[in-house]
This record gives sequence, C-alpha cells and structure tokens, in this order.
Amino acid sequence: MTEHLDSTRREPNPPILAAVDGSAASYKAATWAATDAALHGCGLHLVTSVSVPAGYGPGAMLTGTDTDWLQVEGERIVTEATRIVRAAMPGAEPPVTTEVSWSPDIPDLIERSRRVRTLALGSSGAGALRRGLVGSVTSAMVRHAHCPVAVIHYEQAADPMEVIQPVVVGVDGSPNSVPALVAAFEEASLRKVGLTAVHAWADTAVSYLSMDWENAMRENEDMVLAESMAGWSERYPEVPVRRVVVRDRPVRALLEEAHGAQLVVVGSHGRGGFTGMLLGATSNALVHTVECPILVVRHGTGH
Repeated sequence: MTEHLDSTRREPNPPILAAVDGSAASYKAATWAATDAALHGCGLHLVTSVSVPAGYGPGAMLTGTDTDWLQVEGERIVTEATRIVRAAMPGAEPPVTTEVSWSPDIPDLIERSRRVRTLALGSSGAGALRRGLVGSVTSAMVRHAHCPVAVIHYEQAADPMEVIQPVVVGVDGSPNSVPALVAAFEEASLRKVGLTAVHAWADTAVSYLSMDWENAMRENEDMVLAESMAGWSERYPEVPVRRVVVRDRPVRALLEEAHGAQLVVVGSHGRGGFTGMLLGATSNALVHTVECPILVVRHGTGH
C-alpha cells in the first residue's frame, strides 16, 4: 500500500520509519523495524528516495523516461522490502505502508523524523539508486534526527539465542542519558529480557593515584549509576537489571557487553561518568563497530 506519511502532525502512536534503498542492509533494517513496530503495536512506513544527488553530472537533465524508470525502480524497492518483511514474520507483521519520495534523502528523513517513533537504517549498503550514500545518510541521521535512530548491521548473523539476550544501555550519569535509559527499559520490557546498564569511567589522571583514591572514585561511580537507575526498576519490575561499573573507555566497555546483547542503546551526546569523552564520540564509534542493532537516542527525543 502506497501512502504518504503526514508530515504535519505526530500521531498518538506514531509509526516506525525504515529507509530502504534496494541494498540487503536496508532490507535487514526494515525487518528489524517491523519486529519492533509489532512490539510497540504501531505501524511501519517504508520509504525510498529516488531523487538525483546534486552534482550527479554536468548539466544532467532528467527526461520523462528517466523519471518513469526511477519511479518504477522505487516502487520495486519498497515492494520488495514489504515482501521481505512479510516473509520474515508471516501473519505477525504490523500494518505496512510504503512511499517513493522525490525529495533529497537527508533533509527529507530529518523532517520525517519529527513525526515517527523511530527511524531504522542499514549501517552500510550499495543500493540500486543511492550507491555509496548509505553510510553518510546514517551518520547524518544519528547527529540530526528528531527521533531515536536504529542502525542495523547486515553482517550480523542470525542467532536463535538472540531473542533471550539482554538489552544493553550506556549510562553516563548526565540528563542526556536519561532518554536512552527510558528507551532501553521499554525495549527490554517489550522483548521480555533483562537489561544491562553499563557505566564506564576512565581518566588518565587517575592512573597515578593511590589505591585509596581509585577505590574512592569507583565508589563514587557506583553511586552515579545507582542514582541514575533509581526508580526505574520500580517502574519496570518485570525487567531484571544487571549493573556494570568499570574503569575503561566507554566504547570498549559497551562493545564488550554488546557481544552478548540483542540491542545496544546509547545517548547521542553528554558528559558524566564517561569522563573526558563526549558520548557523541562514543555513539558515533559504536554505530560503526558494534555488531548487534544499536539505538541512538538524542536528548529531547524518545519513545
């Protein structure tokens, strides 16, 4: 079903938006998005852009035949994405709508992100229409989207154990990490799995401090995590929580926990327990290296 997503209002239970480009990575992102939409009881909107990138060629002009072909190819991509989604979860898929957009993908997706629950993207790909642009689109969305952004890696092998693996969330003790914590608890609750809360602290200055100082700092970081988690277990009593406080770089600590996770949730920026490192650098590094799906939740966005 082809249907335009209303950009003038946010629905009470907004859909999840998956951007597809004909690549295997984007189709995998669409399947993940469909599963998450079913968990949230919302719809799934599939969109592909057929706009010609600026600077496509000197004096490039599209003919009527060109535009007809692009429209047909766009329809083929969203139709194939719908088929893959339905084949992956027969009888359980959420309501699916599709759209072929003629708007430039990055500004279009940023505007659409105001009206959706989550935007799902493949981490890489070579789509029939947008070759080489998937990585740049993903990076732009992580930085600028108005909703949480899920990045799905195609290389991740299907694992039947994944459904029981926990959700992992990075907690830095700042207000900027609260939306990520909210999203992580909600995802863990809907998936009926546990939550691993990771608080990493590292500072080269403490390498030369006494053991007493290091113990005092570790005790302080334990308190930072405890204060950040206060009240959430009472709100989600069905979610078992494992707390990890480690003196390490946040990227390395989260990558370690990601090996046994089905989803990693991080904020897009912030300071706090991640001493001396912007969480933006952490989320950016994880988007490109973590193997499981990752959900980046900017401050001011959320489910």
